[in-house]
Amino acid sequence: MTKTTRRQTLQILTAGAFAGIAPGLLSTTALAATPIRIAMVVKALGIGFFDACRDGGLEAAKELGDCELIYTGPTKTTAEEQIAVIDSLIAQKVDGIAISANDTNALVPVCKKAMERGIKVISFDSGVAPEGRIMHLNPSNNALIGTKCVQMMAKTLNNEGDVAILSATAQATNQNIWIEEMKKEWAKPDYAKMTLVSTVYGDDVADKSYRETEGLLKAFPNLKGIIAPTSVGIVAAAKAIADKGLVGKVFVTGLGLPSEMKGAVLAGATDTFAIWNPIDLGYSATMIVGRIIRGEATGLAGTTVNAGRMGDIAVGDKNEAAMADPFTFDKSNIEQFAKIF
Repeated sequence: MTKTTRRQTLQILTAGAFAGIAPGLLSTTALAATPIRIAMVVKALGIGFFDACRDGGLEAAKELGDCELIYTGPTKTTAEEQIAVIDSLIAQKVDGIAISANDTNALVPVCKKAMERGIKVISFDSGVAPEGRIMHLNPSNNALIGTKCVQMMAKTLNNEGDVAILSATAQATNQNIWIEEMKKEWAKPDYAKMTLVSTVYGDDVADKSYRETEGLLKAFPNLKGIIAPTSVGIVAAAKAIADKGLVGKVFVTGLGLPSEMKGAVLAGATDTFAIWNPIDLGYSATMIVGRIIRGEATGLAGTTVNAGRMGDIAVGDKNEAAMADPFTFDKSNIEQFAKIF
């Protein structure tokens, strides 16, 4: 795939954010300014979604000019390990931190400590509570994500059957919000015959997510679907269903990466799933914290932040913003996008 084709393909995922921008225009001139160091702290290293965020962050760092991106995170998805990582970054005197939180409240004290030292802290993907960050960047609108997950499953099951949710951790801010939005959508009369039977947590660990799926299949023999709003959980659930010989009988949907979900879609374990572009998410988070560090944005409610090729992003209540709508993948496009991320 050529560079131009790849750029045109990514336009679909960013809801037209590239419209009117000539290819290569933004890359020709870096935004020269005082050298800065930005740390991207992810839930855990070794997760494909966050590796793609890193790639976007590196792109933004280059575009900001004189910007070093430090990509880091714990080996386990715990607040304790993230706290240790942030303490280390405080000691290194980085200029800014963009974090995807493992626990919305537990990280507040260490993030406040960082801000007291002059470090600009934002959260992205999974948020830190407002008192522990300047602003939060949601990958998409929470209501749209929750609605999308329920609608995809309903379409596959023709609005009928027992369904379970396989989430990440019980403390993950974004997961809990999305589940609440799912329940709001689920309460509509259209889904009266599609029953939510259980919600379980795989801690964003493949093995545990697989075991939780096995547990669901055993506990609910009439289970027809699993919604996994986590890129780790959706892959593990699809694998468990395939290993149990239940393809075509139990379906998985949720949020995942095309490169990791290609096999499940082509095999029939997954009809449709969705995600925003993690490359763009990492790019936007890095660009935003860079703008705040250099005084080009505040991240406060009622303002906008220029996120480079992603355009101006509006900041709303609780200093929260949303990047783009989720995009649906199925057999018609999975192979195309699996080559990208």
